[in-house]
Amino acid sequence: MNPNLDSPPRDSALPAAFGWRLMAITYDCLPMIPLLMITSALFLWINGGRTVEHQPVLAGLEFLTIWLLVGAYFVLSWRRGGQTVGMRPWRLKLVAADGKAASVRALWLRYAVAWLTPVVGLLWALVDAEHRALYDIASGTLLVRVQAASRD
Repeated sequence: MNPNLDSPPRDSALPAAFGWRLMAITYDCLPMIPLLMITSALFLWINGGRTVEHQPVLAGLEFLTIWLLVGAYFVLSWRRGGQTVGMRPWRLKLVAADGKAASVRALWLRYAVAWLTPVVGLLWALVDAEHRALYDIASGTLLVRVQAASRD
């Protein structure tokens, strides 16, 4: 019995290049559109059909609600399988630095740092030797591109 034939080939992963990150971010904007529209409609309804910019409490509550909903989308997606909708077509996966699933705490930290440093955080991946963004470094996570194993 040959052990190489009995076990399925293992996938390997390499750090995700900047272009793959951009494509995943772009794709992940699509599920955000209805989420933001529904949240905005809810706050319009709460405020009697008027926008909330002149209501500081409602404006803050709307911002917090959107921030938490978007964060929940990312954290739950990353926690469930390491991938968001935008990461799946490009075979990108988020893992902890040791290759295992990242903790919920690390994922919320990653989301918060990504939100606070959207451009600089992402551009850091261009100069980092391991293609890590600032939020990857801060949270101890890695975004990798899974390469299917060859079936020799």
